[in-house]
Amino acid sequence: MHLGGSAGNSRLTALTAIVLLVLLAIEGGTLLSLQTFLSWHIVVGMLLVPIVALKLVTVGYRFARYYTNRPEYVEAGPPTTLRRLLGPVVVLATVGLFATGVALAVLGPSAPSVLLLHQASFAVWVAAMTVHVLAHVLELPALAAGDLRGDGVGGNRLRVGVLAGVIVAGVVLAVATLPLVSPWVHWMRDARG
Repeated sequence: MHLGGSAGNSRLTALTAIVLLVLLAIEGGTLLSLQTFLSWHIVVGMLLVPIVALKLVTVGYRFARYYTNRPEYVEAGPPTTLRRLLGPVVVLATVGLFATGVALAVLGPSAPSVLLLHQASFAVWVAAMTVHVLAHVLELPALAAGDLRGDGVGGNRLRVGVLAGVIVAGVVLAVATLPLVSPWVHWMRDARG
């Protein structure tokens, strides 16, 4: 299975990031009124889990290849100092945010300490992700365009297929989560009033 080496990894990471930006914007929109959009918040959050996992895997793979001196990855160079310093914060905050989100979906509203952890990890995550996105957003269109056109780096169909498969897995997970939404909707209704 050939995903295109370092350039292919960059392209898959960029394609995944674009999908994440769209879905995270939708997820962020649910925060405007959780009382109204709580069920959407949970479902979209679960849809995001496999896609976020793919992004963490592609970045982790690049990290591992670079630091194990794989020539192609070493030649591509290290991330900037800012990105190297920010990377662990982004990863830990992302894992914390999504782990507590999944735990909340499963445990329901009877886990107020997990809700506090989810809110705290969100505060760290949104700050770190703002810097992360600003550092990468301009390079995304050029990286993704090549795969969408099917030119340049071998493995583009496989990369697009991997991303499509992960999106389907997210949809399946989101649908499977639907029964977990009801306790939260009832809790929110009772909290209102």
